[in-house]
Amino acid sequence: MPGRVITRQRNKISRVLLLLTVIVCVARVTCVPGQAQEPASQEPAKSAGTEPSSTESSNTQIEPDNSQGIPVFRKDVDEVMLHATVVDDKQRIITNLERNAFTVFEDGKPQNIISFHHIDIPVAMGIVIDNSGSMREKRAKVNQAALNLVRSSNPNDEVFIVNFNDEQYLDQDFTHDLRKLKEALEKIDARGGTALYDAVVASADHLKQNARLEKRVIFLVTDGEDNASSETLEQSVKQLSVDGGPSVYAIGILGDEDHPKRAKKALQIIADRTGGIAFFPKTLDEVDSISRTIANDIRNQYAIGYKPSNPKKAGEFRQIRVEAKAKGHGKLVVRTKSGYYAGTEAASASAPISSDSSHQH
Repeated sequence: MPGRVITRQRNKISRVLLLLTVIVCVARVTCVPGQAQEPASQEPAKSAGTEPSSTESSNTQIEPDNSQGIPVFRKDVDEVMLHATVVDDKQRIITNLERNAFTVFEDGKPQNIISFHHIDIPVAMGIVIDNSGSMREKRAKVNQAALNLVRSSNPNDEVFIVNFNDEQYLDQDFTHDLRKLKEALEKIDARGGTALYDAVVASADHLKQNARLEKRVIFLVTDGEDNASSETLEQSVKQLSVDGGPSVYAIGILGDEDHPKRAKKALQIIADRTGGIAFFPKTLDEVDSISRTIANDIRNQYAIGYKPSNPKKAGEFRQIRVEAKAKGHGKLVVRTKSGYYAGTEAASASAPISSDSSHQH
């Protein structure tokens, strides 16, 4: 089923003790006259914006969150939202464009842009790290790079950690607590195969079901080709390409990989289709600087919203192209997702993410 989050099987004793505790608590509440349960307090939702936009907007709203005083980014229900990076011919990120510099095409037809912002919007991010046997000696530097990605990102980002080999484990759910993220990354049990597609799809499902922020990203690090997934590359790309799906930024450390060309192509396809970037460092030492580059890319994107001129039909794939032209700039390249499946949720064949406090590393 789509959107499921796997939970690791807890040991039977723990489950029995938990059940007995619940029964006792319920009995105490129901047996004491006049005693009422207090409602559980709810943590206020994190916002999805950090500063007012200097550019115009219409349907998409940035409203203050009364609980924290930080602007909240909300899009119209029928709006397709693109998060786009613009670079010039020297690969420099361009951050000073206005709304009229952009043209959005869906299935080749120009669309009416109804909202436009250029602000540092907090993201919901899944950090998905290969934990297969070949990663054992690489994890220390990869973990440090992942933490530096978070340090370089918006402080209001919400981040979760998935470690995967032939299974995927949710070792830390959404948080911006660096200590918790560090502890999750250090749960290293480098063994087994590489179920990369399953891990990415399950992480995307977790974002869809649980993220409170509209902008969503997966940061993926692996050193090999998928060899253990129930998902195929084609299936995983389709499920990542639903409306509102995450951008995938991938780092492939493929120096010792038996089939580097195949592994590289797969990561490039996933990144390109979702509006992310795939990096292939020559040495492990490059991973840290790449993670900071990714943080800078995410924080300097344009949010462009439009309502499709052709009504959405469930399951229909829509191709997207965005162009940018502005006086004083030469050739500009806009990077965003290449399309989306309208009004559909592709069914996931992969197992959900496992999470268990009793998991031993």
